[in-house]
Amino acid sequence: MSTRNVAGFLDNGAEKTIVIGGHYDHLGKGFQSGSLTPDSQNQIHNGADDNASGTAGVIELARYFAANNIKEKHNFLFIAFSGEELGLLGSKYFIENPAVPLKSISCMINMDMIGRLDETKGIIISGWGTSPVWGKVIPDLAKTRKMRYTIDSSGVGASDHTSFYLKDIPVVQFFTGSHGDYHKLTDDTDKINFDGEAKILSLIAQVVEGVDKEANEPEFTTAGDPHAGRTTSNFKVTLGVMPDYSFSGKGLRIDAVSKARPAANAGIEAGDVIIKLAGKEIGSIYDYMDILGEHEKGQTVEAEFLRNNEKKVVKVTF
Repeated sequence: MSTRNVAGFLDNGAEKTIVIGGHYDHLGKGFQSGSLTPDSQNQIHNGADDNASGTAGVIELARYFAANNIKEKHNFLFIAFSGEELGLLGSKYFIENPAVPLKSISCMINMDMIGRLDETKGIIISGWGTSPVWGKVIPDLAKTRKMRYTIDSSGVGASDHTSFYLKDIPVVQFFTGSHGDYHKLTDDTDKINFDGEAKILSLIAQVVEGVDKEANEPEFTTAGDPHAGRTTSNFKVTLGVMPDYSFSGKGLRIDAVSKARPAANAGIEAGDVIIKLAGKEIGSIYDYMDILGEHEKGQTVEAEFLRNNEKKVVKVTF
């Protein structure tokens, strides 16, 4: 089966381009893995929040910037990614086959699940640590709208901004939070806060305008631990790797390695497949997480991995 990313380019004749994206795929009729509704195969999973809300955001922002009669200092590339639920496949494909040179991308703004705004909790903004520009532009705009928000500095997560961050591109993601309808048949339009989403899109539009008006291009900065904000408090250690969530073979395939972290210090590289850690076999990412939960900082263990089908063993110190 094949699928496509869907893109629209607003050409302002500029050297730099701002990417605005969100994934449009969901779980279909439940035959692929991921549905949390029991016995839900052959039943349509509409995914109103995940991620029709973000897809609508991409379309609305494209409409807004195309019709504002302003020639901004940046071009805009609006992308609806496919294959996100299977492991960020659409955004990975774009990064490997970019429609514009990667060096010309100023920053990437991602919308994933922005349809359930609770005014008392606000929104979650990820990627804050990937560029100083977010801390410069966003706070005053959010304050004007009386929009509460919390931040996650990490540039990686289970959404498409990760693919851009791993290529040293500043990213920011907007998210209204998890809920009990996630990946269930009940994630439908009756649960969407339409006024709330409109408020979020108004904020994002002004964030884009703020970045466009900056005298300098957003500076990329390496964000914190890739596991920050993603793992439970039981995890005292990390390898400092980004797993390849689309990998279906045995072991943990590494998509990216953070500098100066345990894996990098041990010589583990992107593309390696870890098959054993601390003497325990890794069949899936869940085995890997179980092993992490059993260790403390400062401990040294053996990691066995495959690199181009050649088996290697190294010592890893957490």
